[in-house]
Amino acid sequence: MDRRYFLMSSTAGIAARTVLASPNDTVRVACVGVRGQGRSHINSYAKMPNVEIAALCDIDENVLKERLQMVEKLGKKRPAAFTDIRKLLEDKSIDAISIATPNHSHTLQTIWSLQAGKDVYVEKPCSHNVFESKQIVAAARHYNRLVQHGTNSRSTVALREAMQKLREGVIGEVYMARGLCFKWRNTIGRKPETAVPPGVHYDMWLGPAPVRPFTENRFHYTWHWFWDTGNGDFGNQGIHEIDICRWGLGVKYPTKISGIGAKVMFDDDQETPNILTASYEFDEGGKKKVMVFDVRHWITNHEAGIGGDKPGNTVGNIFYGSNGYMVIDGYGKYWTYIGKEQVPGPVRSEGGSNWGNFIDAVRSRKQSDLNAPIEEGAMSCTLMHLANTSYRLGRTLHFDSATMQCKGDPEANRMLTRVYRKPYVVPEKF
Repeated sequence: MDRRYFLMSSTAGIAARTVLASPNDTVRVACVGVRGQGRSHINSYAKMPNVEIAALCDIDENVLKERLQMVEKLGKKRPAAFTDIRKLLEDKSIDAISIATPNHSHTLQTIWSLQAGKDVYVEKPCSHNVFESKQIVAAARHYNRLVQHGTNSRSTVALREAMQKLREGVIGEVYMARGLCFKWRNTIGRKPETAVPPGVHYDMWLGPAPVRPFTENRFHYTWHWFWDTGNGDFGNQGIHEIDICRWGLGVKYPTKISGIGAKVMFDDDQETPNILTASYEFDEGGKKKVMVFDVRHWITNHEAGIGGDKPGNTVGNIFYGSNGYMVIDGYGKYWTYIGKEQVPGPVRSEGGSNWGNFIDAVRSRKQSDLNAPIEEGAMSCTLMHLANTSYRLGRTLHFDSATMQCKGDPEANRMLTRVYRKPYVVPEKF
């Protein structure tokens, strides 16, 4: 499967060399989902030369109005406004769609955009389940468009150097990676069912998910903590770190996955665990490698210098090798310790722009110019989905990457997809 997608990607890079719809090399971008992370999309594109924020789209008219005003305050032309992405996609003059909607809509909205002939930047995680990880990659290749995944670390100068150092053997043979997602998140409490707020197009917001009565906790941001729409903090902040873990280890899919955790401390509406430890075993080329990922909410300690010397979040990665270890924090910095004496080794701190890289690739029409191609993002998302599935079932999963199924576990395999609510259905074939 991986080899097939690699070959398809190579040919797609040639087939996708079409001219921009916009004149004068201006890239016209539409931002879809603009309340939270969508603000970062707007701010990023607004700073770029020859990039026009041509349209904004959000199912909440109140948020949409605020963001239209925001673009104008940034000194830019007022964009067109939409509440339905399907109407937006009818505009043939728009070159690229930048998606920052809730997780459960990412794959379908990306596919719709590809079918409309647009290039896509899609926030992490690009998929809500393993089936969607497969389909978003297949669609990108079928429609011969560029799709960038919102794992921003892939465009960070320091982290790209860190990965090169690992390949060069700065800490010897890398045999284990650890991802940390410790964020001090308080209880969300309990919220009653209420009427849908004025200006909110709730049916479109639900999209593929089953219909539930409206509650404040199932809506803005806290949708992350419900299985219908989110994937817990593993699929929120943690997807960045699991992607870095996999990148640094140089692995693709695991053979064995075990997720153990719980929802502790708080009696509230949250469904996803607020403590989770996921362990992965990889066996590629006859060599075993191990990855461990930890999610913790609320008060915890820092590790390996990540998070500094003040109380707060601990977000980053640790790589262990035969001759030392490397630490990566969540803000574009890495440092190393070499040998038994733990002598300080290479260190660097420098950021980058994943959105800028996407626009550069839209202009060049080269798949190889994408720092965070959808194939890599979808693979990392699959790891997250498998751990969540293991946690929910309470047992270890044995994964076959050739079939993208769990061996001898039909119940697990049913959980690798969902029942889609019509007409919001992710297609099985293209």
